[in-house]
Amino acid sequence: MKRASIAISQVLLALLMISNSAYGQTPEQKGLEIATERKARDIGWQDSYADASMILRNAQQQETIRKIRIKSLEINNDGDKSLTIFDRPRDVKGTAFLSFSHATTPDEQWIYLPALKRVKRISSRNKSGPFMGSEFAFEDLSSFEVEKYTYRYLRDEKVNGVDCFVIESDPVDKYSGYTRQVNWIDKAHYRAQKVDFYDRKNALLKTLTLLNYQLYLDQYWRPLKMVMVNHQTGKSTDFVTHNLSFKTGLTEKDFNKATLKRAK
Repeated sequence: MKRASIAISQVLLALLMISNSAYGQTPEQKGLEIATERKARDIGWQDSYADASMILRNAQQQETIRKIRIKSLEINNDGDKSLTIFDRPRDVKGTAFLSFSHATTPDEQWIYLPALKRVKRISSRNKSGPFMGSEFAFEDLSSFEVEKYTYRYLRDEKVNGVDCFVIESDPVDKYSGYTRQVNWIDKAHYRAQKVDFYDRKNALLKTLTLLNYQLYLDQYWRPLKMVMVNHQTGKSTDFVTHNLSFKTGLTEKDFNKATLKRAK
């Protein structure tokens, strides 16, 4: 009986593979196609400026609120650049984080810690570490680039009533803190609705939920709230955007490590 069940399963798997081939697209090809379309819909925004809050909650649901500003710059044919400046509370005021995302090479990231009065480079080996005590890792702050992952389409599924593609993305970088991510991408606008992150032991580590999408410049969707929940610790972090504007005139001169100490 057991051998018969295995044989039936093998037949069903073969039929599924034949079915996929009949439509001329493998799960890997479809996953890549979805990721490519997602990126294509978010090209041309140039630069942005945002006022935001990070709300950190421990396992007992006690909150710490941090006020930040974020400057971002779109780079053609590569990852984006961003500068995050902490304004409140007093113990983190003046802290600044600079990130140069790249499509095919390791990201470059630096953080200025006013208490130490020095700029510290974030090693590629340490990018899975927590960003300023939050549930977001340093690598989570990198811009989405298609080349950073390999993809596989899993299924169609609804999230909060929204029709989504579900695709698995596996990081190419061997120093990633994740073995894989499962992404729910809505079919209407190719926006990420939810992401499950699996740790190096392939256990579910975190879930990111993206909420309150707003449309800017009649083309670019941005979530005004992102909630990252750590399933292993019970901690969570909300990232809330209060004001967001585009094409503000930022240039590459506004994004260099020499100016981190006096970032304003």
